[in-house]
Amino acid sequence: MKLKDILAISGKGGLFKFVSQGRNGIIVESYEDKKRTVVHSSAKVSALEDIAIFTETEEVPLGDVLKKLYEKEGGKESISHKASPDELKALLQEILPDYDKERVYVSDIKKLVQWYNILLKYDLLKPAEEDK
Repeated sequence: MKLKDILAISGKGGLFKFVSQGRNGIIVESYEDKKRTVVHSSAKVSALEDIAIFTETEEVPLGDVLKKLYEKEGGKESISHKASPDELKALLQEILPDYDKERVYVSDIKKLVQWYNILLKYDLLKPAEEDK
């Protein structure tokens, strides 16, 4: 799983693939509708590999959390990101028992589940082959 070129853009739903560097920002392509758009340099853009989930002792990279969720779900789709807050918290509690309940909000868990389901739909969660 390579999360380097998969982007989340603040204010835009879904996930995007980095395509190219443009003059005024970057060019991205939506995984959902395959439309390309320019994201200006003032926008908040995060690569999924740079995101982590807070725990009581450390920050766990998003890739590790997605891998645990993939293993828990047996490579199948997870619950909807529109599930109740209690269901979402229970899911995260199961895969990351020591997550920081003060700093990880329900909205963060919703994004995690939504991103997992998008990545799974587009076959982007397969473990990357080790470099030889």
